[in-house]
Amino acid sequence: MLLKELSALASPLNDQQIGQLQQAASELSPQQLAWVSGYFWGISQTSGATQPINQAAAAASSQPAGKLSIIFASQTGNAKGVAEALKEEAAAAGIAVELFDASDYKGKNLAKETHVIIVASTNGEGEAPDNAIELHEFLQSKKAPKLDNLHYGVIGLGDSSYEFFCQTGKDFDAFLSKQGATPFIERVDLDVDYEAPAAEWRKQALDKVKEALASEAQSAQVVQLPVGQAAHTSQYSKQNPYTATLLTSQKITGRDSGKDVRHIEIDLDGSGLTYQPGDALGVWFENSPELASAILKQVGLTGDEAVEVDGDSISLQKALVEKYEITSANPQLVTQYAELSGSKKLEKLAADKDKLRQYSGNTQVIDVLSEKKAKLTAEQLVGLLRRLTPRLYSIASSQSEVDEEVHLTVGVVEYQQGDETRFGGASSFLSHRLEEGGDVKVFVEHNNNFKLPQDDNAPVIMIGPGTGIAPFRSFVQERDNRDAEGKNWLFFGDRTFTQDFLYQVEWQKYLKSGIVNQLDVAFSRDQQEKVYVQHRILEHSAQVWQWLQDGAYIYVCGDATRMAKDVHEALICVVEQHGKKTREEAEQFVNELRKAKRYQRDVY
Repeated sequence: MLLKELSALASPLNDQQIGQLQQAASELSPQQLAWVSGYFWGISQTSGATQPINQAAAAASSQPAGKLSIIFASQTGNAKGVAEALKEEAAAAGIAVELFDASDYKGKNLAKETHVIIVASTNGEGEAPDNAIELHEFLQSKKAPKLDNLHYGVIGLGDSSYEFFCQTGKDFDAFLSKQGATPFIERVDLDVDYEAPAAEWRKQALDKVKEALASEAQSAQVVQLPVGQAAHTSQYSKQNPYTATLLTSQKITGRDSGKDVRHIEIDLDGSGLTYQPGDALGVWFENSPELASAILKQVGLTGDEAVEVDGDSISLQKALVEKYEITSANPQLVTQYAELSGSKKLEKLAADKDKLRQYSGNTQVIDVLSEKKAKLTAEQLVGLLRRLTPRLYSIASSQSEVDEEVHLTVGVVEYQQGDETRFGGASSFLSHRLEEGGDVKVFVEHNNNFKLPQDDNAPVIMIGPGTGIAPFRSFVQERDNRDAEGKNWLFFGDRTFTQDFLYQVEWQKYLKSGIVNQLDVAFSRDQQEKVYVQHRILEHSAQVWQWLQDGAYIYVCGDATRMAKDVHEALICVVEQHGKKTREEAEQFVNELRKAKRYQRDVY
């Protein structure tokens, strides 16, 4: 029933009271309205219901309204997905719940909360995701409030192959605890195969929250009601991918290039899937049957053995092809196989965390198993392996340009291991095993931390060496179709001009038409001394500074290990030199650009 309809009905309220109620309601969120409705209902059921409302409100105001707030710190979308699932499950359980992007949440509001769950991924080398930088900094500052009334839970997502595994989740846990908050459930740090344990943790957490809020509601004589609606999600998702069709897989590096880079086109016709420049496409893939057979042979199994996966009994061969990660190794696999096989080399590696990470990050499963031959049972083999997870690729097209297609730029992982060639799982599936016209399961992973400025007049600087060029192809297509007036400057780098200039004809066309105003390239092997994109940035440092002064947005996509660090350092140098700032001031300036979303990175 709408408030404006109350005056037309027989109502115990007079016109002035209705007006006051309308005014108050207009300033409240749906979650707050639901809480207020329960609060007034509770008062109406008490023997003291005749006391003035303002007195009852004063008595209740010493305690925050009981509800669950979920905050996600997400870079690529995994943490957001877990948070959205948590919100839907909470609402279904009758818990008053609200979901927040960390960038939209004011840290001081934590003092007004009763129960908070933070779902946090980790970016780069232990850094907070872009959308959580401000909240992360706020909770370390002197402005962080005391949180003695807050009960919280933290779920961290990460990859144990990296040194700073789930560091952002650990940080938030430490920050909240230091301010006096109490964990109502132990923090959990989850690896890449996070979905099953995340679901179990969510169930345990919500059971505790529901019990606590019910107790609070009873003592306050206020009924907690489920609020809000489940966030709108696409019909297709990571858990329910769309079966699309491969249209094109075309090699776009030269015949003599040391790299195999493919331009991939996938048909989304009829799917209803939509995406924006900066988003990623998740691709589920099947492993090489030949690789699965080689692994089985190495550990003395046939592949006919039955194993249980997700409650179904299937052959071990099928499980290796469709259900488990059998290309990339990881530290846990190396450590566990060292124990199973008794390999002295692997035992020594397992004892040194730095060497273990380096070895596992550069070695495939088959080569770990080859360090020392050991006969395994089917259960031991699958116990070593992680579950298969989709690969995320930056989308290389604008939907306004290609309609119901999506384009990718895929670098095929390929290297020699002795006399044999090793391939990456997803990249070799898309480039070698999947034929044009074949089926591929996909979903869109939205990335709100890598988006074009809303102002079409804003200048844009794009830095994307190698396959990092992919999202900038979508950016330029989008700005072209929107007739955006803002200037576009592209930095691209690779090995050689003749063999590795990805989408060369397209960039030259955009440059000639004026869509791209400036194009600077760095081909590292075309001269005696190596030249990279960061060198080109420094060569044009005065112009880069002027663009920044004119409000330019900077985007970086590509390798996180070296390139992104070197570009970041180059930007600090530009600000130091031309902004006449100290090193510390320049670092702060660049950090402020990130907070203002004028410096965005999609690095991996």
